[in-house]
Amino acid sequence: MEIQKNLEKRRYETQIGDQTAFIEYIKAKDAIYLTHTEVPPSLEGKGIGKQLVAKVLETLMVNEELVAPLCPFVAAYIKRNPEWKEILARGYNV
Repeated sequence: MEIQKNLEKRRYETQIGDQTAFIEYIKAKDAIYLTHTEVPPSLEGKGIGKQLVAKVLETLMVNEELVAPLCPFVAAYIKRNPEWKEILARGYNV
């Protein structure tokens, strides 16, 4: 899966056929706030959301960004995959 950072819409996104799955974000001084994850209904249950979260977290880690998981889906992913806790912004716990 390849992701793109859409600066205009403030989201990380991936194209699956003619549909787009995305994670919206807010960039702040201290962290990237991941606020909402959306997968088109026809793609739900296929692991697209999990793959998207993993790719976004990988990208943020490479860019040495800290993450504030405001989206419940992202927070749950990090909770199930504790290796990502090292990039949580200060004061955030899942």
